[in-house]
Amino acid sequence: MKQHYTNSHRFRALALSLFLLCGVTTFSQPAVSQEAAIVKLTLKNHRFDPAEPHAPANKPFTIEVSNLDGTPAEFESKTLRVEKVVAANGTISLQMRALAPGRYRFFDDYHEDTTEGFLVVQ
Repeated sequence: MKQHYTNSHRFRALALSLFLLCGVTTFSQPAVSQEAAIVKLTLKNHRFDPAEPHAPANKPFTIEVSNLDGTPAEFESKTLRVEKVVAANGTISLQMRALAPGRYRFFDDYHEDTTEGFLVVQ
């Protein structure tokens, strides 16, 4: 005897197949948590601390700058292509693209002669 499938039977079979296929694919992948790196800098007495922070190579990351001075500063880097004012006693966050290994200079544009640092990417 020939079996006749209705459209609803075909739909259920297709839905079940897709569910199983997606379920197998999803569960076979290991759960990996990749938190973005955060590079924290403080600016006090017109000096960066740390003066040579580190960041991971080839991965996006965030630079967080806290200005503890009573005057504004301008976090700038030509090699990082960033320029942003940090209010007195304020904090900024900068989303950075993935960078190749290297050493990238940054400075306070208002006090460039005393306030500079180098981001070490490795």
